[in-house]
Formats: sequence, structure tokens, C-alpha cells
Amino acid sequence: MVASAQELKLKEPVKFLALGDSYTIGQSVSQSGRWPVQLMDSLDARGIKTGELRIIAKTGWRTDNLMQMIQDQDPPKDYNLVSLLIGVNDQYQGYDTDWYEPRFTELLQKAIELAGGDKTSVFVLSIPDYAYTPFGQQSNPSAITEDINAFNSMNRTITENLGIGYIDITPISRLGLDNTDLVASDGLHQSALMYSQWVDLVLNELLVPEIISMNEANPGENGVNVYPNPFADTIEFKLDGTGSKELKIAIYNASGQIVKQISSVTGSRIHIDASAFEPGIYFYYLVTAEGEFRGKIVKV
Repeated sequence: MVASAQELKLKEPVKFLALGDSYTIGQSVSQSGRWPVQLMDSLDARGIKTGELRIIAKTGWRTDNLMQMIQDQDPPKDYNLVSLLIGVNDQYQGYDTDWYEPRFTELLQKAIELAGGDKTSVFVLSIPDYAYTPFGQQSNPSAITEDINAFNSMNRTITENLGIGYIDITPISRLGLDNTDLVASDGLHQSALMYSQWVDLVLNELLVPEIISMNEANPGENGVNVYPNPFADTIEFKLDGTGSKELKIAIYNASGQIVKQISSVTGSRIHIDASAFEPGIYFYYLVTAEGEFRGKIVKV
């Protein structure tokens, strides 16, 4: 579901600008249920420093409406995380991909500009498929899906050609008829529960952006020694060098869920009791003042 043309790099404190329409402002959900708010709350809960969240989005906005509001508000160009999700209203209001293509391209270039030109701080979310809602079922759902596929094919190509991370949330949106809890009370928009599933995908991309196989990275080669790997009941992470450092680490399972987190420890190594881990593949994200280290570990 997640494809990255460009590795996303999370920087602290996170200053997040979310650009979009009803799906970003969270039509028919509480403020806390909006996916950008849930994302910042989730980062904060994981011990990641967060700062400003700004949302420029409104129900009914097309690509041109969003661009006009960005120009009117003239936000600063210093955000270290910028998202873009736009296009459903272009489709709903009868515009085609020939209309959409140049306007989406301009918006994505603007998003890069607002991230200070740093493409590793920008990501695009695909357009949800509202055919899989009670509202969408009242018209021509197969035609809606065909249009959404065309728009997403277009925005994905543009995104990847510009070297920007792309997160495909559309398959999740197509679960709305099977699980009505994923649809908001208005019968059209996403519920806070569905937004939480989007956030899980985004977190996986932000926090484990680089999966390094054991065959590609030997112990110590990426600046951290992991022993043993594969591991059984315990595992130790030791940084190169002998100096004392302030460390924090998060370990994720293959689904992107945190199974272990240590927010602050001083030294050059971290010893972790992994006896409660289920056998399988895990990923670590270790941060020091000097840099970040990521890799793959295996519980046997």
C-alpha cells in the first residue's frame, strides 16, 4: 500500500503543514479525529518532539481552490513535514485528468517549496474512493471508482517523477461498505477510525523509511552493532566509538507497530529484553544527537 519514490526523513521538532480538502480537515469528525491531528498525537506518544500543526484544507476544495488559499495565506517556507491530498472534488465536479494534471503538479511543487525545498519532508496521499460509501452507492459506483483510479494514476506518476513519497490509502477507503465504522455519520466521508489506519501507514513510512536486509548491511557497517541478530531473548545495540551519548530507540514489528521504546538513555549501548517478542522480523530506529540509525532484526 505504501510506495516511496523518495525516502521520508522525520526531523524534530516536527512542524507539519497538511494541505488538502475535506479528507484533511476531517469533515464530520471531531478535531481530534482528523488524521493530521492523530499523526501528531501518535508522534508525540512515541517520544518524538512535535511543534506546530497547520492545516490548509476545506470541504469542497478543488486543486485550484487550494492553490488560491495557499497564495492568500502565504505560509512560511520552513515546514519539515508537508502532506498533500487533493483531487476528489475535481473529479466530483466533472473535471478530467487533463484539468487535474497541471494543477496537481503546481501544488506539489508548492508543497516542496513550503518544505524549504527538501523533498524528503514531503509526501502525497492518494485520493480515497467514495464509491465505497452509502453516498457513493446511490449514484454510479463503478464509474466513480474508474475515475478515482485515473486521478490516482495521474497523481502517483507526477509524485514519483518529482521524487516524492507516495502513500496509497485508497485500498483502505474501499473497506467502507464491509465495515461501516470506517465511514463517518454523514455516509460519505471517512471516520476517525479509518483515519487512524491512514496514520498507521504514514507512521510506517516516516519511522521505518529504509528497510535494510541482513544481507545488505553487516553488523557495524551502518554505525551501530546489533548482537545477536537473529536474536532470542535479549538484544544489544552498541554504537561505534566509546563516547557517552544520549540515545533513544523504537522497535517496530512488520506491521509498523511499536513493540518497544526507550525514550532516553545515556551511554553508547542499549540492552533490550526481547523475551516477550513474537518470532518474526522487526525494524529498529535509533536516534542520537549525531545521527539516526535504522535496520532490520529477526527474532527466532
